[in-house]
Amino acid sequence: MTIEVRPFAGLGKFRIDWLNATHHFSFGHYYDPARMGVGPLRVWNDDEIAPHTGFDPHPHRDMEIVTYVRKGAITHLDSLGNQGRTEAGDVQVMSAGTGIRHAEYNREGEVTTIFQIWITPRTRGLEPRWGQRAFPKADRAGALVPLASGMAGHDGALPIDQDAAVLGATLAAGQSLTHRLAPGRQAYLVAATGRYRVNGVEAAARDGVVVRGEDAIRIEALEPTEILLADLPPG
Repeated sequence: MTIEVRPFAGLGKFRIDWLNATHHFSFGHYYDPARMGVGPLRVWNDDEIAPHTGFDPHPHRDMEIVTYVRKGAITHLDSLGNQGRTEAGDVQVMSAGTGIRHAEYNREGEVTTIFQIWITPRTRGLEPRWGQRAFPKADRAGALVPLASGMAGHDGALPIDQDAAVLGATLAAGQSLTHRLAPGRQAYLVAATGRYRVNGVEAAARDGVVVRGEDAIRIEALEPTEILLADLPPG
């Protein structure tokens, strides 16, 4: 099959008092040798973070870490002195490079939900960096907008060191769009909300959808849908 839907209920689960996490790929205590990533896409975590809690300082290196905030806000602090608050619908990117320590806190009075997306870089040992950007949902109505990208022509996106892109769109019920894939490329789709079809195959919010061997991806919204699509090289 060129379209594989991985239902949310069957993904890896991790639960503690402040964190309700679902892992699309092997991560932490969840291991499935058949789900180690798609190309350079190594991690897609669906995290629900309780109010006034979060991830205390911890290190990373040689990873492009994209955070998409679905609800609430996340507050970032790191060893480079960066700090910032990223709200729902917006994106932050941390390139861990030679090494960085960071913390991610929910300082809000409500649960914050995020997609945490890790992509392996083309180059090891880069200078670490962090950035954030607002991407109003109205600007994504009916069209995929590059949010984080290392691909040519995506000048408005937050930069990552990989021939890959994370794009986002919002679709009204009955609305559709088509995304072209270059030969040999593949994609991974996850909807934050809604229900939709990918080349005729139905998927629901928070399911993972792997697309391989297709030259085009047609997304049809069956109800209002907020979608992220990772356009990925082979591997």
